[in-house]
Amino acid sequence: MADAPALPEEIAQLGYEQARDQLVEVVRRLETGGASLEESLRLWERGEALATRCQQWLDGARERLEAARSQG
Repeated sequence: MADAPALPEEIAQLGYEQARDQLVEVVRRLETGGASLEESLRLWERGEALATRCQQWLDGARERLEAARSQG
């Protein structure tokens, strides 16, 4: 994921649970509709950044588990 753009600082600082909860809220708002096109695009972009942050946490956890298994 080296080619991915840097995450906004506010999102990069989130823990997994915080990012996941915010992502759930973004999805809920998009699914309910009613937002303007501009607002929907802003929500979509935020959702993409939040999903990336969640994946970073999961990838890090996977790496730590693999490292622990290889040592044990």
